[in-house]
Amino acid sequence: MHVVILAGGKGVRLRPYTSALPKPLVPIGEEYAILDIILQQLTSQGFTRATLAVGHLSPLIRAFVGDGSRWGLAVDYTEEVTPLSTIGPLFAIRDQLPERFLVMNGDVLTTLNYADLLARHVESDAPLTVATAPRVVKIDFGVLEASGGRIVGFREKPLLSYQVSMGVYALSRKTIAHYPDGMPFGFDELVLDLLAQDTPPGVYEFDGYWLDIGRPDDYDEANARFDEIRPLLLPSREAVR
Repeated sequence: MHVVILAGGKGVRLRPYTSALPKPLVPIGEEYAILDIILQQLTSQGFTRATLAVGHLSPLIRAFVGDGSRWGLAVDYTEEVTPLSTIGPLFAIRDQLPERFLVMNGDVLTTLNYADLLARHVESDAPLTVATAPRVVKIDFGVLEASGGRIVGFREKPLLSYQVSMGVYALSRKTIAHYPDGMPFGFDELVLDLLAQDTPPGVYEFDGYWLDIGRPDDYDEANARFDEIRPLLLPSREAVR
């Protein structure tokens, strides 16, 4: 039950909130940091070890989390000297990881069952299992389908539905065994590599609460709704504290 939490980004889209704080430490509900909520959730679901991939303002994250004993976790760190994207930080520490483990962004608020995602990954033996959430995009125009210079179909302001990555996934160590240390490498590149190798990733579909704290609007929404969603996000002993 090991998780790697990606906490090294600069949080550019969330400025000015991230000018002085790394994104995982921005406060939610005036009482918690995002990372605090994530660590509480992981502990309550049986995770015992966490590796934090840090970079931007890393001393603040190290000071806040320490050795993880506050949450009942054994925490260690891997430091990015240069940005390595989402998968690259794993290459230097893969020998310290179990055969199957969880990887997640450090700025996600969700009621996802992380332990169930990891268990499903183990059962499926997929190289990668991606937690996905539905997103609906409204097109504010009439959409035309054309063929041979003529309109053959028309939809007025359609709603398009997609499954998007939640920034949480389970991974097998052998999946990243052949990539060199120190190479910047993203989640998108890994998915494309697996598709090219005809070893498609698995999907863990989720339709509960999920918010990626990536923009000021998302952050403001999380704070505005925190009293409402707090009982869903936090283990019961914290929700009633």
